[in-house]
Amino acid sequence: MSLPTTETLVLRQEGPFLHITLNRPESRNAMSLTMVNELMAVFQAIADQTAIRAVVLRGANGHFCAGGDIKDMAGARARAASGESNAFRDLNRRFGEMITLANQQPQVVVAVLEGAVLGGGFGLACVSDVALAADNAQFGLPETGLGVIPAQIAPFVVQRVGLTQARRLALTGARFNGSEAQRLGIVHESLPASELDTRLDAVLAQIRRCAPQANRATKTLVLNTLAQPLEQVLDAAAADFAAAVASEEGAEGTLAFVQKRLPHWAE
Repeated sequence: MSLPTTETLVLRQEGPFLHITLNRPESRNAMSLTMVNELMAVFQAIADQTAIRAVVLRGANGHFCAGGDIKDMAGARARAASGESNAFRDLNRRFGEMITLANQQPQVVVAVLEGAVLGGGFGLACVSDVALAADNAQFGLPETGLGVIPAQIAPFVVQRVGLTQARRLALTGARFNGSEAQRLGIVHESLPASELDTRLDAVLAQIRRCAPQANRATKTLVLNTLAQPLEQVLDAAAADFAAAVASEEGAEGTLAFVQKRLPHWAE
């Protein structure tokens, strides 16, 4: 499989897992428009690649992502001054397109969160399927302190932590650590940074034991519960369940259970 060439991302495939490292360490991996576009290109390139079962998002040099790149904002300001009236809107909306794509990615998305997890980085954390955080990582939505708003991030924060907590976090710009992020439900586990790699390996081993197509269908089912009427979701789920039972995965999973062995996808 051919992956896109990237300047701001380091891509490494290990078996059925693609590791994506945000790689702008000089800016604590601040999210530039180039990085946004490169993430979208990678997500789109692998969406139909069933051999890739999980994507691991991480940042270089001990930071996940410190938010948006101030240079892009300056560039948009210059374009706006030159008469490009939608410069700020288009820049902001492009990030929203990327985070929506990440949210809907068919693979399991695992976020490993260290150091700064701010703004756009916070948003990415909120669309991960599994989030592991260093207990001393620093989370926050700093936008209002800069005179702007968390425009593309807010809906995903609300979905992650609920309206009450999202209002508090967005309207105070509060900073908090990984332990508090776990309490709020932003991340699933908070642990010492030195233990992240070991825990990541364990999570990937768990994902390896899940049937790839069943995982894809299950992720679609879970996401649809937020977007479709319940009866429509349940009707589609019943049809998907029937298809899964009759599939090669369903047959192999049943046979492996009877024979008391691992199914082939878990080997």
